[in-house]
Amino acid sequence: MFRSLQRLLLGGLLAIAVALPLNALAGDTLQRVVDFKVLKVGMSGNQPPMSMTNREGGMMGFDVDVAKALADAMKVKLEIVPMPFGELMNALQDNKVDMVMSGLSITPERTEMVSFVGPYMMSGKSILTKNSVLARIEASNDFNRNDLKLLALSNSTSASFVRTVAPDAQLIEVASYDEGVAMVIEGKADALVADMPVCVLSVARYPEAGLTTLERPLTVEPVGIAVSKDDPQFFNLVDNYLRAYEKTGVLGKIREKWFNDSSWVAALP
Repeated sequence: MFRSLQRLLLGGLLAIAVALPLNALAGDTLQRVVDFKVLKVGMSGNQPPMSMTNREGGMMGFDVDVAKALADAMKVKLEIVPMPFGELMNALQDNKVDMVMSGLSITPERTEMVSFVGPYMMSGKSILTKNSVLARIEASNDFNRNDLKLLALSNSTSASFVRTVAPDAQLIEVASYDEGVAMVIEGKADALVADMPVCVLSVARYPEAGLTTLERPLTVEPVGIAVSKDDPQFFNLVDNYLRAYEKTGVLGKIREKWFNDSSWVAALP
């Protein structure tokens, strides 16, 4: 009799759950998106080709287009919240944004703080330099020299990478890639350590500056979308949309636009 009562109660609870609308079952993040009909996405806004500002002051880039596709699928408005790269993870944990898309490498340290949807692309570390000798290195420990000044984005995996493989080098953390690229061009540092797409784009963007980069990245890193650990339903929703976009070729077309066609560079300031 007790087991029969258990089954009856369980069946009743399941029936109620099925009957409830999605927002009634939603976690905090999904509930917020449903209530306000807005998807807030944190980005640095200065990580070309992932996210950057065009001449009109609008945001564009690979992550911007993927975020637009996700917001369209959810039938909500997209609000991009730009902030320094080093503040993005804290903003997610403080519920100031619903997700972070900013070329985030999936690392064990980060997965202790947040959940990652994806990966939705692969990246790797390279260097941007005017030094032809540095541009020919094949192993990361080749620039472990105390006479080198190496730049990296603050609180990034690039900064951690330099500390690990080149502890003897002088690491200078910068707030943005634009700042780092300018310092390399002006001769204030020997190289900027950054993701390969950033380095390749910088060479193309400043053809007269004498910049160069590696032919192959020094590492291979998966890149994902960071969401709160506390809302598995929101994670599953974003994951399902991302998988669907991968299978239908939507992500492939966005990658082609931003990584294989450089015509968009003309829209930069």
